[in-house]
Amino acid sequence: LPYGYYSLKFCPPAQRSQAVENLGQILRGDIIEQSPYEIKMNVNSSCQLLCSMDLTEAEKTRFREVIDEAYQVNWIVDNLPGATMLQEDQRYRTGFPVGLRVEPGTGSGPPLYYLHNHVRIHLRYHSDPSYPGKLIVGFEVTPLSYSSHVGSDGKPQCGSDGAYELSSPGPVVFTYDVVWTYSEVEWATRWDYYLKSGEMPVQIHWFSITTYLMLVLVLFGIVAVILARALRRDILYYNELSVEDAAEETGWKLVHADVFRRPPHARVLTVFVGTGAQLLGMAVVTILFAALGLLSPARRGVLLQAVLFLFTVMGGVGGFYHARFYKTLDGSDWKKGTLMTAFLFPGTCFVVFFVLNLFVWGEKSSGAVPFASLVALLLLWFGVSVPLVFVGAYCGYSKPAYEVPVKINPIPRQIPRQPSYMNPWLVCLFAGVMPFGAVYTELFFVMTSVWRHQFYYLFGFMIIELLILVVTCAEISISVVYFQLAVEDYRWWWRSFLASGSSAVYVFLYACSFFSSKLHIVQFVPTLMYFGYMSLVSFAFFLMTGAVGTVACFHFCRVIYGSIKVD
Repeated sequence: LPYGYYSLKFCPPAQRSQAVENLGQILRGDIIEQSPYEIKMNVNSSCQLLCSMDLTEAEKTRFREVIDEAYQVNWIVDNLPGATMLQEDQRYRTGFPVGLRVEPGTGSGPPLYYLHNHVRIHLRYHSDPSYPGKLIVGFEVTPLSYSSHVGSDGKPQCGSDGAYELSSPGPVVFTYDVVWTYSEVEWATRWDYYLKSGEMPVQIHWFSITTYLMLVLVLFGIVAVILARALRRDILYYNELSVEDAAEETGWKLVHADVFRRPPHARVLTVFVGTGAQLLGMAVVTILFAALGLLSPARRGVLLQAVLFLFTVMGGVGGFYHARFYKTLDGSDWKKGTLMTAFLFPGTCFVVFFVLNLFVWGEKSSGAVPFASLVALLLLWFGVSVPLVFVGAYCGYSKPAYEVPVKINPIPRQIPRQPSYMNPWLVCLFAGVMPFGAVYTELFFVMTSVWRHQFYYLFGFMIIELLILVVTCAEISISVVYFQLAVEDYRWWWRSFLASGSSAVYVFLYACSFFSSKLHIVQFVPTLMYFGYMSLVSFAFFLMTGAVGTVACFHFCRVIYGSIKVD
């Protein structure tokens, strides 16, 4: 949970002010507050007094709590985040710890808590004859703990009494140094130090992506060849059957009069398909904009704001695809289906978000979204998204339904006893492994960026991953549906959705593994937030991948049944 800087007893400025740039920044809890530090361009200073104050026992206890929970202080200068250098691997980490906990050497007694009350601010600048002035291109912070005192002349004596432990009597003195150095780094590349300090080197990322890309292409190339040869052989065989032989035919042609039969809960299925198409459109446009540099991490909150805006705009796509498929399945109550498309997924997200926000409010965190921002979200939903869903649904219902190449028998055909290995739940769970494997590597980087507060900038890799994911979902669902039709089971609609959509189960299981292995969250509210938001992510992944599988299988069935002669 994020907290405001002055929720702890730090030195406040004479006049406190806050700055919020956009809606995404509010939702993330990134509130910019003014500081009392005085910094002048290219003017070094040492052991400057910020303030001296007495801490109450309650304030010291609060400092101990945030030190135990490894909270980081985040500063910004000229839109650059303050970072600390990790000496072991020469990487930057944004923010610096509030303090340090040290266990007693003898193994007995309470731990010691040292407060970082002195900071060395290292600023790098670049200048060039082509423009006047100097530009800040680096911001590094070194936190230290000094048990200082203020002399009779009003100047502090930094580090004269060792480190400052929170149980020490007397006031705590906050001081700072400012160091300026020239850097050859230019303004356009000043963010490279932050972006190249991720969890893994880019070379490992490239290797992992390339390896799985080759594996997916080879594996599904084999599957595609097998399916293509089998279908070609089946189509030639069925088209050469005589009338007498047709009575004894077996395989997927036998269910031609039932393959496009309306499935149970057709309205729900088409709502899922429409919402999945909406999410896929949002993901494609967001990633493309980010890869083109329009959603730079240097602009805090812009990426999240773009996701909200694009999901709202893509409501027309969701309504259109729901309407086309619902009309194809002879759906009659189009208003109810459109309302479900407009409210099911966004309503689920808003309810979960609102409940979690109540808990965050209770913790007095800066991440609590104010009421005005909640109203803005509701206006965005009801004022833009819902009307666009209805516009898209109107356009979809205005167009003719998808043509199917065969007629539907009014009497459903009896389905023969299925082999044990065709159990639908086992087949779908097994099929979901491949789409999850396609995004496994990128999922680690994204979750590390979100939950460990690192910068993500590898959107070029994400484009490749998204392409692999779409192809994988389509091919795995087509494979499952083909083998299902081959054993004369025409109930393929929901199975095509669940075959690829079941990958969301593995996404959620991976989120549980990430929580236990990479994060150190022990409190109830942060844990509830993590699993609440990851449940929404898994649900969105379920809808998006399932929609891809269903649309691909629908067009696959149209092609193969349109290629055979049916009396």
